[in-house]
Amino acid sequence: MRFPEYRARRLRRNEAIRSLVRETTLSVNDFIYPLFIVEGEGIKEEIKSMPGIYRFSIDKVLDEIKESLELGISAFLLFGIPGKKDEVGTSAYMKEGIIQRALRTIKDKFPQALLITDVCMCEYTSHGHCGILKGEEVDHDLTLEQLARIAVSHAKAGADWVAPSDMMDGRVARIREALDEAGFSYVAIMSYAVKYCSSFYGPFREAAESAPKFGDRRSYQMDPANAREAMREALMDVEEGADIIMVKPAMPYLDIIKMLRDSFYHPIAAYQVSGEYAMIKAASKLGYIEEERVMWESLLSIKRAGADLIITYFAKKAASLM
Repeated sequence: MRFPEYRARRLRRNEAIRSLVRETTLSVNDFIYPLFIVEGEGIKEEIKSMPGIYRFSIDKVLDEIKESLELGISAFLLFGIPGKKDEVGTSAYMKEGIIQRALRTIKDKFPQALLITDVCMCEYTSHGHCGILKGEEVDHDLTLEQLARIAVSHAKAGADWVAPSDMMDGRVARIREALDEAGFSYVAIMSYAVKYCSSFYGPFREAAESAPKFGDRRSYQMDPANAREAMREALMDVEEGADIIMVKPAMPYLDIIKMLRDSFYHPIAAYQVSGEYAMIKAASKLGYIEEERVMWESLLSIKRAGADLIITYFAKKAASLM
C-alpha cells in the first residue's frame, strides 16, 4: 500500500516536535483562582468535598494570595460567607461586610492583585435564593436594585471587576448604570451570561453555605437542554454592557463556549466548577484516573473550545507545575 504524502505521525514522534506544533497552550495568565472567605481569624478550613480547597479568614487568605502571586496567578474571584444572614441579604452591601473588608485588606497588601467579586445574594440570604423574595418567588425589580447596591459597595472597597452570577434579567444594565453614576466607570463587569441550573454545583453550595432552603433555581438559571437560549442570554448581556461573558459550568458545556466564541469578540470566561473539580479529585483518589493528566486535559479542552479565561480550583496546582 502506498501511503499519502502526509503522515500525521511524523509530527507526533517526540515531545519536542509535539510542543512545536501544539495548537492550544495554557498559560498561568489564563487562570482565575476562586477563594472562599469567612469571618474570624486564623481560619484555614479544608472543604470536605473539595480536597485542597479551603475556607480562609481574611488574615489567612493573605498567605494564599501571596503564594499564588509568586506562582504567577494574578486574578482572584472572591466569595464571602457572612457571619449573619437575613431575608434581604443586608450584609452583602455593608461597608464592613466580609467581602468589603477582604477587598480593602488584600488591596492594601497586594495592590497588584486583580480582585473580582461575586455579585449575588445566595450566600447572604437566610433562604439561600439569589434575590429578594415575594412569597416564594424572587422579586425581580427589587433584586436588581439590591444587586446594583452590592456591586457599588464592592467597587468602593477596591474590586477591579464585578461578576454578577444571579441570572436576573437586566442586571448587567442596572449594575453598569449604578457603577457609572457612582464614578466607577473603569470597573469591568464579568457577567455570568450563560449559567445553567446544574447539578455540578453541589460542593460549592457546601463551601459557600448557599443552598436554597426550599425549591430550586430553575426559574432563573438556564435549562441544561438549551443551547440557542445561551446565545440570547449572552447577546443581552453584551448589549447591556458586559465586558466579559462567562459560561458556567465549563466541561459539560464546551459546545456553548464554542458557539459563543464563533459569535462574539468579547473575552470569554469559563468556570470549571466545584463538581468538575471534585469528580477529578475523587476518581484520582480511587486510582481510576491520573489526576495531573486529567487536570491538564480538562483545562486544555476548555481553552480549545474558545475560553480566554478559566476560573478553576486547579489554578494554584496548575501554576505550580508550570
